[in-house]
Amino acid sequence: MNREPAVAAPKPPESIEDRASFDIIRYANCWEDADVLCEALRPAEGRRFLSVASGGDNSFALVAEGAEVVAADLSPAQLHLVELKAATIRRLDYEPALAFLGVLSSSDRLATYRRLRRDLTPDGRAFWDRSPEVIESGVIHHGKFEGFFRLFRKRALPLVHRRRTVLQLLRERDEAGRVRFYEERWNNPRWRLLFRIFFGRFVMGRLGRDPEFFRYVEGSVSERILGRTRYALTVLPTDRNPYLEYILTGNFEKERPRFLRPAPFESLKQRLDRLILFRGAVQDAAREHGAGGFDGFNLSDIFEYLDPPTCASVYGPLLDTARPAARFAYWNMLVPRSCPRELEHRVRPLTDEADRLFRRDLAFFYSAFVLEEAA
Repeated sequence: MNREPAVAAPKPPESIEDRASFDIIRYANCWEDADVLCEALRPAEGRRFLSVASGGDNSFALVAEGAEVVAADLSPAQLHLVELKAATIRRLDYEPALAFLGVLSSSDRLATYRRLRRDLTPDGRAFWDRSPEVIESGVIHHGKFEGFFRLFRKRALPLVHRRRTVLQLLRERDEAGRVRFYEERWNNPRWRLLFRIFFGRFVMGRLGRDPEFFRYVEGSVSERILGRTRYALTVLPTDRNPYLEYILTGNFEKERPRFLRPAPFESLKQRLDRLILFRGAVQDAAREHGAGGFDGFNLSDIFEYLDPPTCASVYGPLLDTARPAARFAYWNMLVPRSCPRELEHRVRPLTDEADRLFRRDLAFFYSAFVLEEAA
């Protein structure tokens, strides 16, 4: 696995780097559905992708399918997390890896870390050496976003539902049964009031994401997320959703993210040399690593943090490195974003396919999945 520093480029006035903090682990896991992503981007041997690193999970999912992936992030903390996850996958067998990361229980994570730290960069070792308590309790539980869900699960949700009711929600049912359970047992006035408070702009911005991530959001944050949550609890299967399971129970006990399932894990273990980490913006990563072109781009939900001119300044350099029919996959949570108008003549929207994938997207808090193709 290579690690190449980016040369700092002048930042535009609207740069998100100037407005939000990137010195903490904000996401210990990726909160976009990797199954949807892989079907959209079609990773395979010989294909190259540029990916937002975040917690690393979805970049790993692409590598596990045989692709070469450049994973970029503005946050050194996020890249240190990806480094440590990669070392874990490389050095440990399946169940010991799950135990070290925090999926399974363990009493010797610090001893395991001492075995893994030699695989890290000097900056990565220094970062994790300062965080033994995070190592000891499992790194997948220690992002700011995961802390927000922990607070919701331990302090807020018990005011509405008993744990028995929560576990009943996660049982296998058909759609009619899920609708009946939601309307008769779950969707009471306390639930709706709690949701509006806890998933409102103020609380989410300070405890979960960053206030600056809501700069371009119009209207009620909580009402839109509540609508998507109802969809997840009624239309989507609640017994096979790792994201819902983590939010409500605090772990991936029954269902796991794609890269932590046995077959992708073993495939990934053999292919980690195909992952390149890049510290910096995705457009800078494209400029430095785009000579051979990319077959696709995993862009998380980065565009909704930016104004339209800045979106164009990011999208353009990516498009310049796109191979023929390269695909752009990204999500909208609260702000509608798609290919900038001035670049539309170079891109085809794959609306029908995106909508089909979005209907079964288990990371349910997004409002849209966007899939576009270089013309």
